[in-house]
Amino acid sequence: MTPQPVRFGLIGTGRIGQVHAASIAADPEATLAWVADPFIEGARATAERYGATATEFAEQVINSGEVDAILIASPTPTHVDLIEASVRAGLPVLCEKPIDLDLARVEALRPLIEASGVPVALGFNRRFDPNHAAAQARVKAGDIGALEQLIIISRDPAAPPAAYIGTSGGIFRDMTIHDFDMARFFLDGIVEVSATGTRTFDPGAREHGDFDTAVVTLRAESGAIVTIVNSRHSAVGYDQRIEAFGSQGMLQVGNPQLNTVVLSNAHAVEARPPYPEFFLERYAEAYSAELREFVKLVRGEASTSPTFDDGRAALILADAAQRAAETGATIAAAL
Repeated sequence: MTPQPVRFGLIGTGRIGQVHAASIAADPEATLAWVADPFIEGARATAERYGATATEFAEQVINSGEVDAILIASPTPTHVDLIEASVRAGLPVLCEKPIDLDLARVEALRPLIEASGVPVALGFNRRFDPNHAAAQARVKAGDIGALEQLIIISRDPAAPPAAYIGTSGGIFRDMTIHDFDMARFFLDGIVEVSATGTRTFDPGAREHGDFDTAVVTLRAESGAIVTIVNSRHSAVGYDQRIEAFGSQGMLQVGNPQLNTVVLSNAHAVEARPPYPEFFLERYAEAYSAELREFVKLVRGEASTSPTFDDGRAALILADAAQRAAETGATIAAAL
């Protein structure tokens, strides 16, 4: 018998909420049943678009009895309380990163998650990018021998507004956290974190004591080294590359092109178009795959969805990188 589509309650209808709403609507195994946002007009518009019910109140969605899972796309400070309420209601959760900006709140929630048996997944969508996933699978299969070096390059097209930076938790918790998860996706046993950051070009970073340029080094128990290179701007577009170097070879993941047209003339040879300008273009397929994998988790099937503990681990590394960049010290980790 064909299973019924998973009924989702979506909390938050901002930019990332719209991405998830569209992914749910496009997936035959899922349906959008409820939408909640204190900005009720946004909730109503999303609900009307996809045939759902709208409310201002997240608790109404969680307690409606008309959803099978909750997708949390609301601001970070709401995540812990919404995860807790959903888990207490027995509803599986897919929550956007980070779980919270305060590791103590994450640690306080962890025993409930472990005891409940209710699945909680984190929105580390890059694991589901087909090229990233293929490279990771080949590393795990031993195609390049023992992994010795991993280089992750992540540069945004432009810095976010200063007001956003002030509430984001900073570059390591907001941006690099995806790269920390990607490092753990490829490599187990990270034991040491060092980092440096500068305020090179962004007034918002200077205003809020954040960094606009950063390099993080992670050392694994095996001796493997991970280097993460971040910038809040990139003139060539959204720059997302990985290089995995091992004892028997190397794997590289490059950027997709806007198109495959190559120009050669008197001024340039093999000139190509820039990279996509927006993360939604770069990772559209990854968001869809992330949702499909979470649907499996909701149904009790084998799933590769990142877990609550994956979110906790990424936040631990982000906090360590922040301390390292501020103090110049190397911070011990045990992940």
